[in-house]
Amino acid sequence: MRSTQRFRTQSGHLSGARVSGYRLVLASTSPRRRELLRNAGLSFEVVPAHLDEDPNPGEAPEALALRLAREKARAVFSAKPDCVVLGADTVVVVGEEALGKPADARDAARMLQLLSGQTHTVLTGVCLLGEHFEDARSVNTEVTMAAITDREIQEYIATGEPMDKAGAYAIQGMASRWVTRIVGDYFNVVGLPVSLVFGMLAEHGLQQKT
Repeated sequence: MRSTQRFRTQSGHLSGARVSGYRLVLASTSPRRRELLRNAGLSFEVVPAHLDEDPNPGEAPEALALRLAREKARAVFSAKPDCVVLGADTVVVVGEEALGKPADARDAARMLQLLSGQTHTVLTGVCLLGEHFEDARSVNTEVTMAAITDREIQEYIATGEPMDKAGAYAIQGMASRWVTRIVGDYFNVVGLPVSLVFGMLAEHGLQQKT
């Protein structure tokens, strides 16, 4: 399966008008999203949105990621209505199960055992919210992992790296040793599909001075 982008646009956008000097706010505590945006040359401030990220009963993974991305953006926009707010949420899907961040070491081990030797999907919902528009979209990327032994899982958990990551692994970190194949946007797996964010900003006429 190829990486896909599904468009969920609400309200109008800025009809191609170029708007420079806008203030971008990232509604996330993720250091990986901050690093990706900085590396891409964007200026922004960080205002975390503290929400309950549990899925609703029967909620599909894509719907969950999009809902949480919207809710994060809306929560911060209510306090920053003169800014453009970026919200995002990443979910790892293996089989019929959506994996968020592990609750504890035991949960991390369970997740890694599910991913071991399997292909899974990393799905990120992205929401860009401004005064005249709300635009939410999703991207998915397929990742295949080699088999991971129980000892390797325990040693990996002991490093602490899995504990704040969706699916209990960091593709850019030590877990890279088990990734055998990826189809789609690598940065989506890290935590934010940067090219999609830039495309959304451009579609709404938003640019920053470099």
